[in-house]
Amino acid sequence: MQRVRQQRQIFGLLATLAVLVGAAAALITGLPVGAAQPQAVILRVGASPVPHAEILNFVAPALAKQGIQLKVIEFTDYVRPNLALADGELDANYFQHIPYLEDFASKRRLNITWVAKIHIEPMGVYSRKVKSLKDLPTGAQIGIPNDPTNGGRALLLLQQAGLIKLRKDAGITATPFDIIENPKRLRIVELEAAQLPRALDDLHAAVINTNFALEAGLVPTRDALFIEDANSPYANVIAVRTADKNNPAIQKLVQALQTPEVRQFILEKYKGAVVPVF
Repeated sequence: MQRVRQQRQIFGLLATLAVLVGAAAALITGLPVGAAQPQAVILRVGASPVPHAEILNFVAPALAKQGIQLKVIEFTDYVRPNLALADGELDANYFQHIPYLEDFASKRRLNITWVAKIHIEPMGVYSRKVKSLKDLPTGAQIGIPNDPTNGGRALLLLQQAGLIKLRKDAGITATPFDIIENPKRLRIVELEAAQLPRALDDLHAAVINTNFALEAGLVPTRDALFIEDANSPYANVIAVRTADKNNPAIQKLVQALQTPEVRQFILEKYKGAVVPVF
């Protein structure tokens, strides 16, 4: 009988100790005794590996302190990130500029939009065969992205460089059919944007998006024969489903990205190849 009483006393002491431990934890966390610990909000963001995923990973610790677990999912193409966003596989994506997003969403009838501008990646013309655009031979093959907005952007850059002339109404969705003057009789080769760096050995030159140039080890400010200036209208944005524009987690992501610390990170890491716009 005495042994039973001792066991009860021990169990009572253990129960009291458990209550005290719970109360101490509550004082530390600010939660009521017995309250469940809040779970972190998981935010799934699709991104190109460079520079988008790198920038997102830089802000992940700051978001974690706010109870948001940032899960960065890398893509190496310009199609799947928007489809995955529209299908609900992603909560946001960060890889594209506004003209591309608007054109893609319109053609695919996707209910997605952008919520914040983060940076510009000046598009450049690269070559492993010539040191200057003036050295391009007659009939040279020039690679450009095969999607409408990046292809049009590339042609506008070639026009700015003085290599071709486009019809006045061609705009940002210009195609090779809009070329009205081509003194060097350049042959425009349309390829998937991600393939252009690998095709440089087979082309005389290529107009390459900065993220793919960086992935290929090219330094835009050093290696580009001609490059867009910082006034480019092609700002890269955070895209979301339209219904999620005011999602608190998305707003915290935007706030975390548009800080002086992120601006400094971009300027120091990419040395002018990526230009913050906030």
